[in-house]
Amino acid sequence: MALNPWASLQLPFSFSPLFLSRNVLVCSNSGFYPIFLDRLGDIAHLLENPSTAPPICLAKNGSPYQAEGKKGANAIQDPEEPDAITDPSIRFHTEKAVSLESLIVGIIENSFKQMDELIEKEKVSYAISGGCCALAAIHLMGKLYVANAGDSRAIIIRKKEVIPMSNEFTPESERQRLQYLGFLRPELLGNEFTHLEFPRRIQHKELGKKMLYRDHTMNGWAYKTIVEDDLKFPLIYGEGKKARVMATIGVTRGLGDHDLKVYNSNIYIKPFLSCCPEVMVYDLSKYQHGPNDVLVMGTDGLWDVTTDREVADAVSSFLSCCEPADPVRYTLAAQELLMRSRGVLKERGWRLPNERLGSGDDITCFVIPLSGPAGPET
Repeated sequence: MALNPWASLQLPFSFSPLFLSRNVLVCSNSGFYPIFLDRLGDIAHLLENPSTAPPICLAKNGSPYQAEGKKGANAIQDPEEPDAITDPSIRFHTEKAVSLESLIVGIIENSFKQMDELIEKEKVSYAISGGCCALAAIHLMGKLYVANAGDSRAIIIRKKEVIPMSNEFTPESERQRLQYLGFLRPELLGNEFTHLEFPRRIQHKELGKKMLYRDHTMNGWAYKTIVEDDLKFPLIYGEGKKARVMATIGVTRGLGDHDLKVYNSNIYIKPFLSCCPEVMVYDLSKYQHGPNDVLVMGTDGLWDVTTDREVADAVSSFLSCCEPADPVRYTLAAQELLMRSRGVLKERGWRLPNERLGSGDDITCFVIPLSGPAGPET
């Protein structure tokens, strides 16, 4: 797919999707993009007049109205909604203040959920199985919205400073959410797993002894007396990149995986996997951005072996050696990151310059200019 992250539409809008399976890139405008645009239609009147307060309700035809309240002199009745008031000046004292930014964040979140539902409906028709992490960057109304569901990562490099724009969602980072679900709905554990976490597997001979544990209410550790139920396999087991949910999957958010089960069982893992992204917002209008200020989006294959600082230094160094007007220098910078993380093939496998193992995972990377291609500082 030809992707121009800064192509302009009727509104100041651009979209950069990064949908990745654990094995193959499935970056496409055929799914999330039209879903997002469709939902954006609900607030089109606000995008055209951003100073207008968001209406609490919309009429059946999509026009704003207040469902109840005293009708004022300026109130206009909708013939389809005879009890509706379309005067935006009429407000209720108990109404919460809702910003345009929070509306856009909500649209992105719901678009991810709708995309996941679409995948579930179409998996039978298209015989598609599996799932993917999802990372998307949306430029709208002078702000950059970065939505992440999975273990991909995005950072902004501004004047060589690193600004994180996402967090990874793994069994360790979401331990308490997963444990709480297992606590509330023990039937999801299939009588094979315990929602409690222990420093190691418990042996049968340790029944009745006290061992360190923690549950969904705890950040620290405490001792408990071991009972028969504690001998079950932990819902979350392992550390770091080896941590797994139900000994199966190492990421806790993403799209798809509706049929994923624990090996050799009928226990579904999908209830523990969330399709809801975390959305971070960066106000582009607050800063001046030069040609070397960029957004870097990459899969975990890049970040497993390269730190944020190393990526920032590599990109800044590479771009400083290029002509500012070169239209492909950002693509070449992304290629440079990929090659650095993969390393060089030697007798003992792919190796980085420091002789550490290179990334063995699939790697996809975008380097996107914040000032526009070869544009002036904005």
